Amino acid sequence: MILVSTVRVPTTHASRYLQQLCKHWAHKLDVSFTPEAGHVVFARDARGTDWPDAARLDLKAAAEALECRLEASHPEQLAGLKDAVARHLDRFAFREAPLSFAWADAEASASGPAATAA
Repeated sequence: MILVSTVRVPTTHASRYLQQLCKHWAHKLDVSFTPEAGHVVFARDARGTDWPDAARLDLKAAAEALECRLEASHPEQLAGLKDAVARHLDRFAFREAPLSFAWADAEASASGPAATAA
């Protein structure tokens, strides 16, 4: 089972925050990014944890928002990562923080593509 949570964070600085977040995590996580999109993999055993599987964050910069999609293997892993993403983005967006994070949770089959919330 894959747990999925998505959020559209209103901001006109989406590309800047996407790049800052990816650069910040690039020194310790598997990260790839462009100004328009980013991908971060959180190892299943990062920081002494032992989750069933790795988690993943996909980011997309739009003109008026930063779109975030988290995939995790355990409810606590998902909750912790939602908090980490929000805290880090608020830190980078200190001039407009706190940003709005209305996460939408879903569940996706491990064998099929994960459904995304709008």
